[in-house]
Amino acid sequence: MNEDIIIALPSLIHRVGGETAKQAKAIALQYECELKRVRRSRNWNVTGDAIKVQTYALQLKAHQMISQKLNKQGDGEFHYLIKKIETALLGHADKLETLEAKLIRLITQIPSITLSKLVLLTHCTEAEARVARFEAEGW
Repeated sequence: MNEDIIIALPSLIHRVGGETAKQAKAIALQYECELKRVRRSRNWNVTGDAIKVQTYALQLKAHQMISQKLNKQGDGEFHYLIKKIETALLGHADKLETLEAKLIRLITQIPSITLSKLVLLTHCTEAEARVARFEAEGW
């Protein structure tokens, strides 16, 4: 769950331009993500924690909306990048949820779930599972 995800961005420079890629790279660093070229190819990757990559995509959307209002452009400079990131994040939906939220969701969906099954499904400690059960039951 804490592993970084890698999202491939083929031909990024050709699709968005050099200046936009530099701007996107600077924004990525602010959100502890890394936008970098794959070796010496024309392909790029975004690497980072799933939640941070999602926050990065939201920030790109905000920048795009601001630039559209100022310049009255149609599609926007980050459209390709946002679309690729959002599509890739659909495959990592399990990583977009915090451990506590995931535990509570599992407990509310399956009230008879055992602590060992929670530990097995979420890779948490038994103590974290007990705390989550305590919070879910509303004590």
